[in-house]
Amino acid sequence: MPTPRPGRPVRGSRSGRPLMAALDLLGRRHALRVLFELRDGALRFRELAARCGDVSPSVLNARLRELRESGLISQDAASGYRLTERGAELGSVLAPLARWSEAWVRKR
Repeated sequence: MPTPRPGRPVRGSRSGRPLMAALDLLGRRHALRVLFELRDGALRFRELAARCGDVSPSVLNARLRELRESGLISQDAASGYRLTERGAELGSVLAPLARWSEAWVRKR
């Protein structure tokens, strides 16, 4: 499955609207987990795989490729994978959703 990009049809939308492309990317198995694990700094593949637990190496590689192609993470030989500025910005955008979800659980 190709990396979701605005302007191209994505799962659930033929329009390719940016929001739909973002939701397709972030809704892929383990994509948010990878971003979450990189929030505190760079990790090499094995470290990231250990933190992600049950993610197969092939799925992890696919998510890493998609997130790199989308500009949310970068990779360098010295330190491994890290959030880009855009990836870190996404974390701050998702913080209100995380707070909402915690309140939602408490009210159930």
